Amino acid sequence: MERLAGKIILLSGASRAFVGFLAGLLAMFTQPPFGIFAAAFVSFPILVWLIDGVAPHPDEGLLRRLLPAASIGWSFGFGYFLGGLWWLGNALLVEADVFAWALPLAVIGLPAFLALFYAAAVLFARCFWSDGVGRIAALAVGFGLAEWLRSFVFTGFPWNAIGYAAMPMPLMMQSASVVNLSTINTLAVFVFASPALVGTGRGARIGLGAAVALFAAHIGFGYYRLSLPVTAPPEPQTTVRLVQPVIDQAKKIDDRERATIFEQHLALTRAPPAPKHQRPDIVVWPETSVPFILTENPDALTRIADVLEEGQILVTGAVRTEDAGAGLPPRYYNSIYVIDDRGQIVGAADKMHLVPFGEYLPFEQLLSSWGLSSVAASMPGGFSAARSRALLTLPDGRTMYPLICYEAIFPDEIDGSGHMADVLLNVTNDAWFGDTPGPRQHFHQAQLRTVESGTPMIRSANSGISAIIDARGVLVVGLGYNYKGVVDTTLPGKMITATNTITRDRIFWFAMGVLLLIAIISRRSFSYGTN
Repeated sequence: MERLAGKIILLSGASRAFVGFLAGLLAMFTQPPFGIFAAAFVSFPILVWLIDGVAPHPDEGLLRRLLPAASIGWSFGFGYFLGGLWWLGNALLVEADVFAWALPLAVIGLPAFLALFYAAAVLFARCFWSDGVGRIAALAVGFGLAEWLRSFVFTGFPWNAIGYAAMPMPLMMQSASVVNLSTINTLAVFVFASPALVGTGRGARIGLGAAVALFAAHIGFGYYRLSLPVTAPPEPQTTVRLVQPVIDQAKKIDDRERATIFEQHLALTRAPPAPKHQRPDIVVWPETSVPFILTENPDALTRIADVLEEGQILVTGAVRTEDAGAGLPPRYYNSIYVIDDRGQIVGAADKMHLVPFGEYLPFEQLLSSWGLSSVAASMPGGFSAARSRALLTLPDGRTMYPLICYEAIFPDEIDGSGHMADVLLNVTNDAWFGDTPGPRQHFHQAQLRTVESGTPMIRSANSGISAIIDARGVLVVGLGYNYKGVVDTTLPGKMITATNTITRDRIFWFAMGVLLLIAIISRRSFSYGTN
């Protein structure tokens, strides 16, 4: 271990940047579809040793002293995000004649930008660097801050946050019912980087002991919480049908395919239940399943009423339009409708957190004058965002908390009313990204929202992965990627979480404060020891 560390510490220039890139690329294997969390126990020690090798001359200018550390963090981040997000380019190939030119921006440009957060993380950590456990604590604080910023800066994009590496399966997800993702990000880096302490400076034994204790507590609490029963759902039990139509994205945007697509959804809706299964009370279609403006097509509502049996409810993704006033173009919303057996729309909710460049164009007037347009929204101006999130209340009084598409990757999107709802509802269309890691990563992140809130989830995806997930993140039933069909099951109950949002935020900042204090004390001791 010490020989390997010595070789990495002595690297410089392009060799150091390349090894940093490879370490980040290795860290990507902690995320779906791989879920090899052990890879982080290799990649983060390598990152620590690379930072150990940064020794700028004190007479150099500030920029030259900071640049080596920042470049290591950027190289690590670029490898991590490039390896984990390359599949975003698939969305641009659906209409390649229009958007293929932007492929380098999505595949290389976005990872290069996101890597700046990790560059800042390493730069912060380097300011408190020492020879022992303090440097591990400093690195954890740096990444904790970087991931916290990544969750909201420029509307936020916390995709593949480092903390998910520590939660590849329900056994390792249960800590999310006590602490938030920001805390898990921070502590995960501390634990993952701890092997770098073997054979190194002061506080190594304490640091390794703390890392082992944190990991053991993480696993132990998982065993404990999974042994607890889920609360029984209210009577009478509700049976839900998930419809997964697997419509190719190129066909979804083809006007000539609209009628065929609609009929495919209807056919799956009226399919008989499997033997020994009850007729579904709720049928759920994915995001933007209705291929036209539903309120402008009364015949379509009549067809839905013909398919639904008495008492059945359809919950579907659709595009909703709204008059914006005289002389202004209509507004369009990415929405969810609740439709009863008479073909009446009895509830609706609009998406709040839109995808930049996908569903709307930032700085629209400027960028549209350059000929740019949003990828997923073909209507002029793209989608509009809802001003507030509305619970969907079903005719029987039960409530759903709507999360459309990538809203499910944001823990903070689920506010107090989300914890009060009977079920989380995530409708999405990941067909844009094909059979790549993207849909698996999206599902994994949505899965964590159930543990954090103690609330089960109904997830319906056009091409997959559709599932009913219980309040512990355990898959009840599901349909794999590209599997066309339906699945019926009763809705599971909820679980009580140990802490609320405010308490979790306080735990995060307390943990950050403790680790920063360790880093500062270690740094001061290191400075005195070298004088």
